Amino acid sequence: MNAALTVRLVREHAGLSKRELARRARTSPAAVVAYESGARDPTVGTLVRLLAAAGASGEIDLDVGPRGPDAQVNAERLREVLELAEHLPRRRASPELAYPTFPGRGVEA
Repeated sequence: MNAALTVRLVREHAGLSKRELARRARTSPAAVVAYESGARDPTVGTLVRLLAAAGASGEIDLDVGPRGPDAQVNAERLREVLELAEHLPRRRASPELAYPTFPGRGVEA
């Protein structure tokens, strides 16, 4: 479960408004809205504070990304793609900038 869903579910289970949760957690209501919508991710400390303010307790399991053999295969593929990209020819940038023309406005490239 992600942080946004966790904060919303814990807040709703506690019967708190976003404003009341923000007050108890010493943050702004706008921050709670951003966390619940997923627009911003809270820090671990802020997440713990929000959950405690709603009366929740438990463990936080942080997922740091893919693990196991798939991660090793993906890392190797990425290395190969980046190595290949280094060997592709590069086109030099044009020394002059091309501007579009605007008919009827007297501005030409």
